[in-house]
Amino acid sequence: MKQNENTKYVKLGITGAAVLAFGFAIMYILNQSQSIAAGIRVIFNILKPFLYGALIAYILAPMCNRMDDRFLKWCPNATEKQKKGMKFLSIAIAIICAVTLVVLLILLILPQVWDSTIKIIRILPARLAYCNRMIDQVLQDQPQLQAYFNHFSSQIESGLNDILSANSSMMQTIQGIIGNLTVQLIEVLSVFKNMFLGFLIAVYLLASRKLFGAQAKLLLYGIFPNKWAQIIEEEVHYTDKMFNGFFVGKIIDSAIIGVICFAGTTLLGFESAAFISVVIGVTNIIPFFGPFIGAIPCALLLLLDNPWQALYFLVFIVILQQVDGNIIGPKILGNTTGVSSFWVLFSILLFGGLWGLVGMVIAVPLFGVLYDIIRKLTNRGLQKNHKEDMREEYDNSFHKPEPLKEKSSEPKLSREKLLEAKVQLLKKKKQQKH
Repeated sequence: MKQNENTKYVKLGITGAAVLAFGFAIMYILNQSQSIAAGIRVIFNILKPFLYGALIAYILAPMCNRMDDRFLKWCPNATEKQKKGMKFLSIAIAIICAVTLVVLLILLILPQVWDSTIKIIRILPARLAYCNRMIDQVLQDQPQLQAYFNHFSSQIESGLNDILSANSSMMQTIQGIIGNLTVQLIEVLSVFKNMFLGFLIAVYLLASRKLFGAQAKLLLYGIFPNKWAQIIEEEVHYTDKMFNGFFVGKIIDSAIIGVICFAGTTLLGFESAAFISVVIGVTNIIPFFGPFIGAIPCALLLLLDNPWQALYFLVFIVILQQVDGNIIGPKILGNTTGVSSFWVLFSILLFGGLWGLVGMVIAVPLFGVLYDIIRKLTNRGLQKNHKEDMREEYDNSFHKPEPLKEKSSEPKLSREKLLEAKVQLLKKKKQQKH
């Protein structure tokens, strides 16, 4: 009895010590949150090429798998050495296609970006002067509004003068602008460097994708019990299916939208049609807000040249997005995520606020995975509490399956064959009577 009491007190002491240690650890993490966040950012910046490579490999893996299967169908009796050669051939084809696509997009965009920038610099002063004259004409009969406008413009002018006079000379202002441009140029070069290293790392990841998958499975079943390992494995397969289906479908959908946009803007005679189409196609990957993110800067670009073209462009984009949302998108994507429109908007706002544009891109499939986990946990809880009838009632009320038309598995007989069958039956009956 005394030994049991001692064991009880030992367990209580260990539990209390664990709670205190956990509390101190949480306090330390909260106090050092800025240092920990800075350390995570440093590690993230170091590992950026690996993240780029993992993303490229994940996108190209389905293409490599399909080519591997096709090569094996063509050469079913291939040796192990020939199979390795076919595997590296499929990786080479996928990488060459991806690099060619990126280079073509860059060569297509950069000249038009440069021409548009030069054109904006040349047109902008005249457009601002025109706007100023229009405002003066509108405000001629409104002296109060004219006074407010003059006061507002004088404040802006004085603010600009203060900014310029804060430096000892104009040269310092120019140096600051050049410094900012240099920082932006270094960041762009860093992106290209990470992309180059990412393609190299993607080759190794694609070549060893089955090995890494087998190692991950060994690690999973070595750490967790069989039950939990199977649950985690099923969820990982579901996550892969969700993200892969969404991204591949969205890339195909965005490519189609970009081609249609290029054809439409070329027929309408818009300048920088290729640049506008690439922007619309790329931003279309972002659900819901993507069309607006891409259309607004393109419309502003057209507005500087011709306001009517900007209006026609906005009407064209609205029609194009309606076609995409109601015809092209559902045909390609279907309901791959199983998430309603409300939760799509919620997930984009939530993850977009947390991680920016990257969060907006991955928001829908990520929320679809979380939604599936919550659904499975809810179903298990209902089964444990013997409340399966609640689930059936919910499904009958809100998710009624469409009735399937029953198709007869028996082949339809022609009229002549039916007559022959009737004649044979009559003969059999006569024979049985005799």
